[in-house]
Amino acid sequence: MASQAEKAETFRKLHASGTFVIPNPWDIGSAKLLEAWGAKALATSSAAFAFTLGKADGDNVVSREATLANYGAIAAATDLPVSADLQGCFGRDPKVVAETIRLAGEAGLCGGSVEDAVGEILDLGLARERVAAAVEAARAMKFPFTLTARAENFLWGKKDLADTILRLQAFQEAGADVLYAPGLATEAEITSVLKSVDRPINVLVGMGAQPLTVADFTRLGARRLSVGSSLYTAAMGAFQHAARTLLEKGIVDYGKPMPFGDLQKAFAAK
Repeated sequence: MASQAEKAETFRKLHASGTFVIPNPWDIGSAKLLEAWGAKALATSSAAFAFTLGKADGDNVVSREATLANYGAIAAATDLPVSADLQGCFGRDPKVVAETIRLAGEAGLCGGSVEDAVGEILDLGLARERVAAAVEAARAMKFPFTLTARAENFLWGKKDLADTILRLQAFQEAGADVLYAPGLATEAEITSVLKSVDRPINVLVGMGAQPLTVADFTRLGARRLSVGSSLYTAAMGAFQHAARTLLEKGIVDYGKPMPFGDLQKAFAAK
């Protein structure tokens, strides 16, 4: 098993070597399967993890302790670098943000994110201060912890591209390693962001009717592509269909399930 420092260095190099897909697991099993299928790195999904507990997605719905325990278990189960979706870092205060980043490093993670929304989109000054605190905590580690700063405008219904770019530029100046504005849906929006900053950009793919492919994002220059909770909701879509067809119609229709034997082999390998 690779050490945390080795994973972290691999993760840092991935951001410098071209476009890569970073799929989003929610537990050890999904992480192991994604590794077996060729993923180069993983990023946890806070929404998917909350859903596995029967909870809605949202800040502090799942405790920091439970979140980091889950993420740490995922990181320990794979040789791949794992970055943490830490939402608002469990508090508005920059000191809380710094503590959360420190704890993420101690849990075995190679990177993590800080959002500029905690119940609401935060004032830019406070948002920048929070990113700066996260960066300081990341730099204090003995390995290269990759800090991602997120501008949440589009997910909160505030489709203000100019303000989003302003925020990403502020987070860049504060020292963030990667920048991320989830919810960008068009090539024009993504291109505008890419031209406005000089750090690797993470793009959330598969948003609504977004027609762009991995090849398109590569052409545009996006460095990292994630899918958020989409793999989990895809799995739940198959579960919903099979369960409701059985319970409501009395028909057994499992679609195209992954063979039981394949799961046995995948999880017996390690």
